[in-house]
Amino acid sequence: MTQDCDFGLIGLAVMGENLALNVESRGYKVAVFNRTTSKVDEFIGGRAAGKNFVGCHNVEDLVRSLKRPRKVMMLVKAGPAVDALIDQLIPLLEPGDIIIDGGNTHYADTERRTKEVEEKGLLYVGTGVSGGEEGALKGPSLMPGGSPDAWKHVKKLFQAISAKVGRNNNIPCCEWVGPRGAGHYVKMVHNGIEYGDMQLICEAYYLLKHGLGYSNDQLYDVFADWNQSELESYLIEITRDIFSVKDKESGEHLVDKVLDTAGAKGTGKWMSQLALDLGVPSTLVTEAVYARSLSARKDERVRASEQLAGAKPGTVSGKPELFVDKVRKALYASKIVSYAQGYVQMREASQEPDLDLNYGDIALLWRGGCIIRAVFLDKIKSAFKKDPELENLMLAPYFQKALKRSQTAWRAVIQQAAKLGMPCPAFMTALAYYDGYRQARLPANLLQAQRDYFGAHTFERTDKPRGEFFHAEWLQLRKEPSAGDDN
Repeated sequence: MTQDCDFGLIGLAVMGENLALNVESRGYKVAVFNRTTSKVDEFIGGRAAGKNFVGCHNVEDLVRSLKRPRKVMMLVKAGPAVDALIDQLIPLLEPGDIIIDGGNTHYADTERRTKEVEEKGLLYVGTGVSGGEEGALKGPSLMPGGSPDAWKHVKKLFQAISAKVGRNNNIPCCEWVGPRGAGHYVKMVHNGIEYGDMQLICEAYYLLKHGLGYSNDQLYDVFADWNQSELESYLIEITRDIFSVKDKESGEHLVDKVLDTAGAKGTGKWMSQLALDLGVPSTLVTEAVYARSLSARKDERVRASEQLAGAKPGTVSGKPELFVDKVRKALYASKIVSYAQGYVQMREASQEPDLDLNYGDIALLWRGGCIIRAVFLDKIKSAFKKDPELENLMLAPYFQKALKRSQTAWRAVIQQAAKLGMPCPAFMTALAYYDGYRQARLPANLLQAQRDYFGAHTFERTDKPRGEFFHAEWLQLRKEPSAGDDN
């Protein structure tokens, strides 16, 4: 077998096939392998027929077919399967060769694997890949990190296959993110923002469908209009399209036939868990994760719907188009909060030594190819270009103004939802975060007093320098309750 292939790919599920076709279409010769070897034969004889591919029935043949430095990408299920493949590849590779993990891997695993692979004299790349099936084929957003020396070897190929944006479609949605697990950390945050975005859109849909009684045809028109506004994005676009699809069996709208139980693959949960570890309030993604968990309790919810009291059924009064506009503004304001929280978490994570993330560049990575691509990412890029040390996206002038313009509508939508008993946890938690962040003083003074009272946890004082801690003898200083205080 001749060593003339530019790239090797292991894993021929839908994403793997499409990415392999994408790589080949850019002028590269690609070697492919799949554990179920019949999949290799089907691919070579089907979608890859007549193209510049080499089908391999074992890992050894794939490695032998590659030019030095070898570039082997794994697109397999995250977890033990990745470790097993790495163990299989290491003895076959030579110093300077590159192993690439393109799956949805937990960043801590990528941190560990980068170290282990580098100790063997090899290079490692953990890259986020976003865009789904279509993105993999036509151009995904790529978020590579790992061994810095690997970037010069994979940069040309990665940027060739990535989505392109800009006036001339010449800016690749792919740039080096950082060392070790940085690429997969950024992909995790991307997915967390995606969770929040999707939940917000679903709540907007719920309000319009049940609060206004809008039909799917009307919802199509609303989302089509929104996709021409500041809300223009991939998720708004596909939501519009969903409302137009009819079920082949019944002839009715397919979305109404879909059971209201949502699945999850874990990345949203990872972001929420790591936010807790970092002490940052990524409340919106957490609420979105909880909303999916609640949706999964379908049978319980059906039983509860027959037993629990709620708001009196009703619809929104007044002109429907006015409420639609309020929901649009509330959605945009909440979306800003979602991205702001994601960037705060990345900012906190980047405090680790040599994990220096470029937030403006990350916004560029997300402008095309990925699930959360949206027109307002240009505004995020501009915000960090003007102020690279921006503490919170909401403080950037453009977003300050947008949030100010949305205030009245945002609050009115949440009031209406509460009045009608419509669950909108993401809208509500977004506003709660905004209101909490803009308060110079929160009730945490009482909370800290409580902690000191029962656990001597100490507290800082408003009239003393920060960093000085005090303890009070609350029991001794308290007012003795009178006999009537318990009544």
